[in-house]
Amino acid sequence: MSRVAEQDIVGINWGSSNFRAYRIAADGSLIDDYAAPRGVAGLDRGGMAAMLRGLAERWPGHGPAYASGMIGSNIGWAEAPYADAPAGADDIAGSALSALIGETVVRIVPGVACRRAFDDAPDVMRGEEVELLGLVAMGHGDGVAALPGTHTKWVRLEGGRIVDFFTAMSGEIYDRLTGQGLLASIVEGEAREGEAFQAGVATGRLRRLGLGTLLFGARARVMRGDLPRGESASYIRGLLIGAEIADALDACPGLAEAPVPLIGNEPLSRLYAAALASVGVESRLVASRDACLRGFCALHERLVAAMR
Repeated sequence: MSRVAEQDIVGINWGSSNFRAYRIAADGSLIDDYAAPRGVAGLDRGGMAAMLRGLAERWPGHGPAYASGMIGSNIGWAEAPYADAPAGADDIAGSALSALIGETVVRIVPGVACRRAFDDAPDVMRGEEVELLGLVAMGHGDGVAALPGTHTKWVRLEGGRIVDFFTAMSGEIYDRLTGQGLLASIVEGEAREGEAFQAGVATGRLRRLGLGTLLFGARARVMRGDLPRGESASYIRGLLIGAEIADALDACPGLAEAPVPLIGNEPLSRLYAAALASVGVESRLVASRDACLRGFCALHERLVAAMR
């Protein structure tokens, strides 16, 4: 990575629920990081400013700061209009919004909006674009990438630019239904790769019935002794991920042409890798932190170049 400045930078991923910040050296390496359950949804403007003051005290004399995620939404500090896809690092950096949060000048990353080629429907992302720019900087500028999480993104990249994508709420559905919904009463333990998970993947991918019916069916399977309670989490995760993969195969005809990078939580990404392998699609895991570091550096590099 080229040295674009002698000063380090700060990259912040500030979502609805969580705050994570990285102090990044001029050569792209991590100096320090900090995380707290202090997302914008639970903070007023005074609380957001206090978070940045605390960061400045932790990292005195830090260089330029960049913030992605819901901090740039209508519930954040200032709403940063989305960059329209197809969008690369220059487009996203050029749309960054400068803001003063407390005493700290921050460049708010805009997020990306698209209209999908396969169904002409709109979709949006905030935060994931930084990880995708990092992935491009790692040499993956073409093909399909997935970002497993609460709201999983399946993204088409061409020539280092985000072309379009779709979002699946599978993670949120799983968390809510198994945390406090009807399915909470049948779930024990965590989801893991195995026979029950793969059975769920196959059933979800076939789409013989809608997810609403299949999910209630998981309860019936446990109640009637067809599915051990300890395997229910795996089966339910499999249903949701299998349905996603069916969507991805429809939306991205070239999905199997190259290994799919999976950026995100490692245990969840491994479940996606196992599900993809069941349909003959290779994948590789990419650490979210590594992608974020490279992505924030790519944005900084573009902005420094634009000022020269």
